[in-house]
Amino acid sequence: MDELARRHYEGGVELGRLFDETGQPRLELIRTLELLERFLPPAPADVLDVGGGPGVYAAALTDRGYRVRLVDAMAEHVEHARRDGRFDADVGDARQLDAADERYDAVLLMGPLYHLTDRRDRIDALLEARRVLRRGSVLFAVAISRYASLFDSLRFERHDDPAFASIVERDLDDGQHRNEENVDGWFTTAFFHHPDQLEAEIREAGFELGSVVGIEGPGAWFSAPADVQLWAARVRERDLTMRAVSPHLAAVARRP
Repeated sequence: MDELARRHYEGGVELGRLFDETGQPRLELIRTLELLERFLPPAPADVLDVGGGPGVYAAALTDRGYRVRLVDAMAEHVEHARRDGRFDADVGDARQLDAADERYDAVLLMGPLYHLTDRRDRIDALLEARRVLRRGSVLFAVAISRYASLFDSLRFERHDDPAFASIVERDLDDGQHRNEENVDGWFTTAFFHHPDQLEAEIREAGFELGSVVGIEGPGAWFSAPADVQLWAARVRERDLTMRAVSPHLAAVARRP
């Protein structure tokens, strides 16, 4: 994680991101938990949450009976996650995990694949996930869609800002998202995947790919009621044409 990304996360920006101002879960959280429930092995199972941030998903999975260990690059996130007290949390690097071979029934990579901007680093993180997974076990890896900034510019009417337009054009060109001026709301240093790229990287690391699905779906870009957003996310989540419209993509794969 580069210095701009670290600065972005300092101060707890991630702590409440998945909840609205009333404390209700946002679409991203609802749908991710829905997909995890569908694709993870039954509890109790051993889950490694790599890039787990302050522990929102680790806590939710612990509530469901899973044995969870969280790893994150940000000490601030790990400190917050440890306050839960029901799961282990450690500072670590997705590319070099402190875990034994074939230790886990599932590995979550919900962050590393977009904060590792070099392809070789992403492959290394995927290889590490493969190493610590038991044979036949599940990888659940999340990426940001290549088109996220484009749709963000339309939703928030940022297309008239030359600086943001430049960011969008680079994202569409090579996926390398940069917010050098650290403008609030424009995210931070990251890599945005085309779905085909995500599939290719998963396969290159030796996984058997099950599917790549859109998490939030197209409803994330519209001010529609929550039930309508969920319907839109579910109705065509695996559609090869529609999935890239979703802000986030989830790849589900198994270690052979």
